[in-house]
Parts: sequence; C-alpha cells; structure tokens
Amino acid sequence: MVGSAVKRCFKKNGYSNLLLPSRKDLDLLNSRSVEKWFSKNNPQVVILAAAKVGGIEANSKYPGDFILENLKIQTNIIENSWKKGTKRFLFLGSSCIYPKLAPQPLKEEYLLTGPLEPTNEPYAIAKIAGIKLCSTLKKQYGFDAISLMPTNLYGPGDNYHPNNSHVMPALISKFYKAKINNEKEVVCWGTGSPKREFLYVDDLAEAIVFVLENISSKNQMLNNRGLSIDGILNIGTGLDISIKKLAKLISTELNYKGEIIWDASKPNGTPRKLLDVSKSNELGWKSKTMLEEGIKLTINDFEKEYENKSLRI
Repeated sequence: MVGSAVKRCFKKNGYSNLLLPSRKDLDLLNSRSVEKWFSKNNPQVVILAAAKVGGIEANSKYPGDFILENLKIQTNIIENSWKKGTKRFLFLGSSCIYPKLAPQPLKEEYLLTGPLEPTNEPYAIAKIAGIKLCSTLKKQYGFDAISLMPTNLYGPGDNYHPNNSHVMPALISKFYKAKINNEKEVVCWGTGSPKREFLYVDDLAEAIVFVLENISSKNQMLNNRGLSIDGILNIGTGLDISIKKLAKLISTELNYKGEIIWDASKPNGTPRKLLDVSKSNELGWKSKTMLEEGIKLTINDFEKEYENKSLRI
C-alpha cells in the first residue's frame, strides 16, 4: 500500500529514475540478496516502507515473526544503505513506538519514556531498533537518515485479510461481507471506545516527497531542543476518532443496515494514539485528505478490486 502510493507521488512530481524491485528480485529477509542488489543498483535515495504489519490479532498470534522479520528487513536495508553511501535515507516507523499511557497528543520526545502496549510490543520494539540504528549510524558516521512516524494508514492497496489486517480495512471487509450476505449483525472486537488517528496513504507519500525535498537530517527541530529525539518526525492529521464512530462511518458509507455488536471480551489495545504533528506542520507539511473523503476513496477502490475478483475477503 505505502510503496504504491510513494510510486504514484514520485511520478506525479516528475521523478522518473525509480528503482522498484519486486519480491522476486529482492528478498529483504536475505542479507546476501540485499547486499547484491545494492552493489548492482547503487541507489542514491532509499525509502524503507517495507515491513511485516498486522492488527491486534496478527500481532498476538505471531509475535516472534513480527519482531524477527522486521529486525531482519531493517538491518539488511539500513546497513547496506549506509555501507554503499546512500545520500538520503528515510525510515518509516509507527505511532506504536510510543508508550501505551504517554500523554496525548504523542510528542516525538515521549519515545522510551514508559512501557509499550503489550499487544504490539514486538513490532514496536523492532521499529524502535530501526530508529536507533539510523540515529546511531548518523551520530557515528554521518549517515543521512530521518525516521518518519506515520499514524494509522489506510487507502488503496490495503490488506483486507480477515485475521491479519488493521482496524480500518478489517471493518470495511466485515461490513461489506455482511451487506452482500444479508447478515443481520456484525461483531467487532473490543468496546469501540479506543480512539485512533488515521492518515490517507497518499498524504503520507506527499509527506515523504516533501521531507526529501525540503528537510535536512541536520534540522535542529529533529535533533535538539535539549532532548535526544533521534531525528524522528511525526506524520499524521492531529485528529482522532473512536473505533465505534469509525465503524458507524464505514457501515453508513457501505449502506449496511444491520446491527453492530461489540465483543468486550476481545482486547481494545492502547486507549488512545493521537500524534502531535506540530513539528511537521511548522516545517511546512500538513495532511490534506479528510477522513470521510478518504473512507469513500478507499471503499471505492475496495469494491472495484472485489468486483474484478482480484481481492478476496
């Protein structure tokens, strides 16, 4: 999802010399494969958007896979980018790096100030390791790296797997399936009370291009103010919504008429995750796509893919 959005954005902005290896061409989990690809292609700018991701259920079922695979991907790409002299490097982290009960909204300075949310701790630890690898290579060797912390992403090309998807695509898939099967109710995890912030994936892509074109890794807003904030920058909307309201928005957009049931025996996850985006806004970037518009665009893409039989739910 993210890679496709970044590709669209680069092309829209006139960039043409893009290296877009497929999984067949480049196995990110294989250090030798990554080393050979870097030696052959010598990329000048690298954006690490690849990761093993999933919602609460996937993180709970496969915690070892989440930490191991993400550590491998990050280490292979970051180390080879540094060794081969990449001029600019962007690492995409996640808002889950911040402590579960940190003050809201979440400032970059809150990193490592408290315990993480247990349901996605392995994934968060891997992302924190990636941030630290970038920042320490920068400190010791001058590696030009910035770590962007996007909030929850959604949009065209998302993963709609019933067990391994994030909350937005999971709800879209649930309600769409219930509608076409004339189901009288949809059961959702938790109480619906947690609040989440959502960023349309094309807005993240624009943020990536903006940062590469306009923000130096030496910018004092990313590295100083008396705190070690590791060159990280939050990327989000600065607005959040309860999962219960989100479910209602999606069901209404899909014209689902049945009842929504909340299974409180299932975990809620972190009570709230709202990013403080004051730094990215001050540096000149703001999100553009309102949530309602983004949901419509995402559902339109989902329905098109489903009708073309290129998507299973």
